[in-house]
Amino acid sequence: MCAVENEFLPVEFSWAIRVYYEDTDSGGVVYYANYLKFMERARTEFLRSLGFEQDQLKQEQGVIFAVHSLSAQYKKPAVFNDELIVNTKITALGKASLTFKQSITRLPQHTHLCEAEIKVACLHAETFSPSAMPQTILDRITGVSSGS
Repeated sequence: MCAVENEFLPVEFSWAIRVYYEDTDSGGVVYYANYLKFMERARTEFLRSLGFEQDQLKQEQGVIFAVHSLSAQYKKPAVFNDELIVNTKITALGKASLTFKQSITRLPQHTHLCEAEIKVACLHAETFSPSAMPQTILDRITGVSSGS
């Protein structure tokens, strides 16, 4: 399968999140797995910004997205009440997958906290087998369609 590389993918997305007490351990530091939750939320908001709701994709297109693999590096901790920005960029686009580079920074100093590369597979909603991504999504990501 031929993947489109990042120079053809102009889409970048940033999403703000506040660290709540429930996101932290007893020391007030964000638990490492919660960075992945923040990134998941940003990918969902990214799709929404392109005009796609995941429940509608499941019902109308018969597809869902699932994390296939990831690699994460933690640089510095986030703590209770921090304001964070999750930056999301698609770096590769396959017929049935998306690869994202995501990073989390703390405001207002833009302190780099965490980064990850996450490969997400497009799956048939009933069989959970790989499925070609709907053309409308591919078009919107590559800028072929202006979207709504």
